[in-house]
Amino acid sequence: MTKINFYIKFYSAVIFFLVMGFSAFAQLPRYYQQQEKNNEGNILTANIIFGGHKSAGDLADRFGNHLSAGLGMDFITQKDWLLGAQGVFYFGSDVKEDVIASVRTDGLIFGGIGDIASIELRQRGIQFEGHIGRIFRLNEKKRSGIRTTLGGSFYQHKVRIQDDPVVSVPQLDKNYKKGYDRLSNGFGLTQFIGYQHLGSLRRANFIIGLEVTEAFTKSRRSFNYDTRSVENASRLDLVIGIRVAWQLPFYLGETAEDIRY
Repeated sequence: MTKINFYIKFYSAVIFFLVMGFSAFAQLPRYYQQQEKNNEGNILTANIIFGGHKSAGDLADRFGNHLSAGLGMDFITQKDWLLGAQGVFYFGSDVKEDVIASVRTDGLIFGGIGDIASIELRQRGIQFEGHIGRIFRLNEKKRSGIRTTLGGSFYQHKVRIQDDPVVSVPQLDKNYKKGYDRLSNGFGLTQFIGYQHLGSLRRANFIIGLEVTEAFTKSRRSFNYDTRSVENASRLDLVIGIRVAWQLPFYLGETAEDIRY
């Protein structure tokens, strides 16, 4: 049921994202719909990013499906080469590794005064990436086509221990959580292939495609309280998913007379 809910939420968000964009485009006055603009030249874009991902490799032992959101920017040249960067925040509720199992008594967690606490585990992560790539046009007269990029990144993930808002658990206070959260990070490689659309009216501009990250991480905690051991093994964390982005383009080198509203 968790996976079904994940896919429903993700694809609903993607459909909403695309429908809103095309609806805004369709509602433009007829005059502007007929006035195509020159969208050649160098472009700087601001990107609003959303994604749905599947864990693989060592990451799959700890987390399941998850989502991401973030911001980015691209510089696209006249020859359709591109250079960009992005930062995304990962979040999810499918945590497979019970890092606080040692705190449970018959499956329950008790607070300092004996009340039962409701403690939730969540996935949290961040990724900062720089990439280079190119757009291969499907039609020479239209500036849209297959987008491919290769990038390097810093990737980090951990288990967030979400407190009960009412019942306090001394074993899981702020000073002790670091001994349970499995904070891990390291260098990663990211590949993307998908479709890039730069509209001739400069209003419908988006990216959608497949993204894969291979992150070479290690635990950054000196000691795990629940296992009473040090985790020194190197990890290969794989993130596979669909990435979509809405782009706001700024065409460089234009004069005020070239810009029409």
